[in-house]
Amino acid sequence: MTLKISRVLYVRKSIRPDRGFRKDMDILQVVCGLCDWTGQLQFYQIHLEQCHKQYACSFCSSIFDSQLLLNEHEENACLKRPVYCCLKEFGCKEQMLRGELKIHYQTEEHNRSLTACVRRIREMQSSADVDMKMETSSSAFGTSAKASSTTELNENDNTTEEIFKVLDLFSTNARTVREELQRLAREEVQMSRAVEEIEKTYLSIKTPTEDSKSMLSAIQTNLTVLREDLLMLNTRFEEQQVTSNDGILIWRITEVSTKFNDARSERQTSIYSPPFRSSPSGYLMRARLYLFGDGNARRTHISLFFVLLRGQHDSILSYPFNPKVTFCLYDQTPAKSHIVESFRPDPKSNSFQRPRSDMNIASGIPRFAPLK
Repeated sequence: MTLKISRVLYVRKSIRPDRGFRKDMDILQVVCGLCDWTGQLQFYQIHLEQCHKQYACSFCSSIFDSQLLLNEHEENACLKRPVYCCLKEFGCKEQMLRGELKIHYQTEEHNRSLTACVRRIREMQSSADVDMKMETSSSAFGTSAKASSTTELNENDNTTEEIFKVLDLFSTNARTVREELQRLAREEVQMSRAVEEIEKTYLSIKTPTEDSKSMLSAIQTNLTVLREDLLMLNTRFEEQQVTSNDGILIWRITEVSTKFNDARSERQTSIYSPPFRSSPSGYLMRARLYLFGDGNARRTHISLFFVLLRGQHDSILSYPFNPKVTFCLYDQTPAKSHIVESFRPDPKSNSFQRPRSDMNIASGIPRFAPLK
């Protein structure tokens, strides 16, 4: 037997439900998941509508199984229901959602109303005390005063009820404040722990830092000693390089063009001569030359200065330095047009006092020789 299957596309409207299958489903026995009801499937929807009607909150759309639960939710728990502050009678008339009450309790307006509430409680308490005293005194007047005493007691009862209402409102607000204080206390504990951790971290960093500072201080001390030793060695080296001990220096300058270009471009504006002495145990001196001029003489003249150095015989020499200083630029051409300039040291100038550093400030003739 051969079964031939053809691919045919059917429209949904052309499909008819099986009546027998539908009838079988309607009489199918089911059990309610919300109660102990059992019955046929065709009656289950009716059962749900009659016995398990759902009630929705008009503010937050939450679903409840009974009107009682819905009412309790809307009255006491719904966070989206608009409510007034519990201190409305004392001036706090702002309306807000129930979920925003905790924020409202921290506002200035609510605190003013709370103060008014406490003041009202004190006034009522004072009034109640006065009424009680009047009641005690009136009890001595006999039966005729009993009626008025009963009236006063009723008034006292009403006053007491008002006091209790206010106290209830006050306790509600106090509970909220207490919860807020507890939350702040927990945050304070957390902050304290965080501060302790930061302090521990700081101490763990501080100790190596202090050790590093001590090490740096020791290194700086050693560097200071090394600088002093190096300075002493330089002084001794320069003294050994002294070219003459008779107070006369013959300074032959090489590579003049290169040095002149360096001075003009300010790569090296001046050069020093080798040191020389006035005598074997005399003053230690040198010359300083500005090939492109110095100060006001720059670009127009060669500047030549005299420099007094610190030497090992300074303690036995007399200061200020006062010998006459003479500069001479020898002309090596047949014309022999030498340039000779001299000056007397100024005894008040620091340049000619006993050197306190490696060398004194240079002093001499800024316009020694013209550049042109």
